Amino acid sequence: MRDLAATMTGFARTLRAAGVGADHERTQNLLKALGHLDVARREDVYWAGRLTLCATPDDLPRYDRCFAAYFGGMRAVRGLRRAATVTRHLAGGEGEGERGQEAVLATASPLEVLRQRDVAALSEAERAEVHRMLALLRARRERRLSRRLVPSRRGRLDQRRTVREALRKGDVARLRHRDRTTRPRKVVLLVDVSGSMAPYAETVLRFAHAMARTEPRATRVYSIGTRLTPISVELRHRDPGTALAEVSKAIPDWSGGTRLGEELRELLNRTSVRGAIVVVASDGWERGDPALLGEQMARLARQARRVIWVNPHKGHEDYQPLTGGMRAALPFIDDLVAGHSLAAFEELSERLSDARRPA
Repeated sequence: MRDLAATMTGFARTLRAAGVGADHERTQNLLKALGHLDVARREDVYWAGRLTLCATPDDLPRYDRCFAAYFGGMRAVRGLRRAATVTRHLAGGEGEGERGQEAVLATASPLEVLRQRDVAALSEAERAEVHRMLALLRARRERRLSRRLVPSRRGRLDQRRTVREALRKGDVARLRHRDRTTRPRKVVLLVDVSGSMAPYAETVLRFAHAMARTEPRATRVYSIGTRLTPISVELRHRDPGTALAEVSKAIPDWSGGTRLGEELRELLNRTSVRGAIVVVASDGWERGDPALLGEQMARLARQARRVIWVNPHKGHEDYQPLTGGMRAALPFIDDLVAGHSLAAFEELSERLSDARRPA
């Protein structure tokens, strides 16, 4: 069942990248449905997924294409020559040695293989495909209650509207109410564009573009290197290529050094991040004073709702946060996550959609 859950979770992520509303709740419903079906039968898996993962009629053709690509190999994915075949053992009996076990041959599409690969090791064509999928990413985020009150069927009594309507109609036919609405929580992204981040910086910026395009008013993006540069306006262009071209013109310190402590101090002196989710995308190679970085990270942690550090090297099994910058920042980080692959950025997007602090 663990292998089955991993397979179907990867399928749900592929659907979300294609624009299908296959969220966490729908994925759990799919796994429950498959618990009552024969997972070795392609038809059972197909219909279970179609009935649980699709939310609208527009999702159906996308679902069919993704299902053919993910479980069928070549037909729905062009440009890559062959699929990787993986054999997964799905338990059919009570123990691992039972005869009821069946070896189910599952074909992982080239797209699914590409999702897990380190972008630094990709060819230009493969990296372009990853960037295309990032452009399709629905970058959701946590919602917060707004101070603004709007008309509602329930909530606080709206005395003014109720009295005005009573005066207009001659009697109180209906009590009017109002309630607080919700807004997306502000996200502040700091993208390291120093030389050590060169293999990953463009991919991180394309993720930032997906965030800024989805919620432009609630997203602020800065590049960090030898100086702090605001790039939110440049990233609001609808076309990713045009947005990245504008960003490249705006950033004066591409592939330079990194002075994270000084730039965090400038950010916190310039603006407030109170209540925001702050995402720092950097490998932690600090050329400045690590003690200063630690002081500014402490300030940041006191203001922000949550601090997420995205390190591309975190995706490697043998990674340890040994650089001076990472060791100084680590005590003030809520989440240290990977940022080396398409799958890592999809997981980051899911984390931003529910970034509540643990109790």
